[in-house]
Amino acid sequence: MLSIEEMKTFEARRLNLQTSLDAAKTQGKRNELGQFSTPPDLAAEIVSAALKFLPKGSDIRFLEPGLGTGAFFSALLRSADRHRIVAAKGVEIDPYYATAARDLWADTGLQVCIGDFTQMRPPGAESEKFNLLVCNPPYSRHHHLSKDQKTRLQRALLGAPSARLSGLAGLHCYFLLLAHAWMAENGVAAWLIPSEFMEVNYGQQVREYLLNRVILERAHLFDPSDVQFGDALVSSAVLFFRKAPPPADHEVEFTFGGSVLRPVVARSVPASILRERLRWPRPPFSLDEKPETRYTLADFFTIKRGLATGDNSFFILTRAQIEQHKLPWKFFKPILPSSRHIEGDEISADEHGLPRTARVLFLLDCPVEENELRERYSALWSYLQEGKKKTVAQRYLCRHRSPWYSQEQRPPAQFLCTYMGRGGPDHGRPFRFILNHSRATAPNVYLLLYPTALLARPLQTDPTLLRKVWEILRTMKPASVLGQARTYGGGLHKWEPSELGRVPADRIATLLDLGPKRRAHQLGLFDERKKVAVS
Repeated sequence: MLSIEEMKTFEARRLNLQTSLDAAKTQGKRNELGQFSTPPDLAAEIVSAALKFLPKGSDIRFLEPGLGTGAFFSALLRSADRHRIVAAKGVEIDPYYATAARDLWADTGLQVCIGDFTQMRPPGAESEKFNLLVCNPPYSRHHHLSKDQKTRLQRALLGAPSARLSGLAGLHCYFLLLAHAWMAENGVAAWLIPSEFMEVNYGQQVREYLLNRVILERAHLFDPSDVQFGDALVSSAVLFFRKAPPPADHEVEFTFGGSVLRPVVARSVPASILRERLRWPRPPFSLDEKPETRYTLADFFTIKRGLATGDNSFFILTRAQIEQHKLPWKFFKPILPSSRHIEGDEISADEHGLPRTARVLFLLDCPVEENELRERYSALWSYLQEGKKKTVAQRYLCRHRSPWYSQEQRPPAQFLCTYMGRGGPDHGRPFRFILNHSRATAPNVYLLLYPTALLARPLQTDPTLLRKVWEILRTMKPASVLGQARTYGGGLHKWEPSELGRVPADRIATLLDLGPKRRAHQLGLFDERKKVAVS
């Protein structure tokens, strides 16, 4: 049995080893492989919390599927009596880390396996499975996974608790579901993963697994401003669950802020409520009335992401650039610059409808086929050939358009919202609602809000409502909007159109003198046929 001093020495050696190994790899390569080491204090707290779910004094069969240098195993040695650990196994795909870990832990009983956990066969016998699984899986985003990798991972899920994951799911989601077969019945798992699974569509299968296939004991969310990994911009959560069927009346403990062992907020949420909701509650875990009983922005606006060109530097030009290349003006339309070039939250227009902004930009949008362009608009044809040489035409969005230099349609919108921002005392409001008087469309750094019939008709009969609605949008409490946004590390917030659409908007309903929403439904005010069409 290792003494306390020996265990401290091992951890000091491990930390020095981790630092030197990480330093020898580029940040970009580690991001691609999802290699973010667990801070030692965090690893110790996670292991200590997980041990509380095991019977006191019981034997421990330990598994760490994403070993790295063994942060969780080191924490286990410091947290549990050594004689309780009857088996310990770590899996690491990168020989660079695995070889070093094998040498470090050679005399401790840890079996280090070099290989891909997602391709390994789980133990067949119940006695060989593990009752304590702790993991910080690789956070490889879906775009770092090739088509062949995704196909293989989907096949590996056959027979797993969730037979299929969205193509947008990261590698950590596959790790979590595939690890189920490695766990002993009533075994305990602790997973340190990005918290976004709670609110994104591609996290649905993970949420269903946690609610229906295991007993989710606790979910701890860290404050988004408290980034757990200094080299990864991601907001983290720790999940503690037991491999057993959940009881009908089960409640999940949600904790937030502080540390795993000393959270700031704690609340129990019935699993039955979680199953009814598209998204899980966010701090402070409000469980107010269901969204369908109140008005939201989706009732008053059709919300679209701004225009994605495929290559802004090629398709968005200044007046000087257009004149320099002698390009025909008939194929250009005004487009707004990013919000950092817009002073204030209102965009005025000149007599031609062009925005009065620090930068005036124009979008190339041409439906004419190349053969005709070559004959009638040779300057534009030549410019497009330059784009081909720069492989612009081969970019994903471009090659899926016909012709490749035409654009999706996004009419000018009077109401805009910045789709990403930071909140907190150092950044002020994390979002901006902008009133646009120009005829410029907007790029995909904005969300465009087009009034539905419920709002468009009152705006037509009473133009003064325009500014009143805008003021309501501008003065929304950040918490009401952030409650629907995705949150990343460092206090970064991001909104998708559907998420912004879920923001409460009862003040707009009051302005329009509407009755309760259910009454409005009965009157047919939300008939989809009455919405303003936006292509």
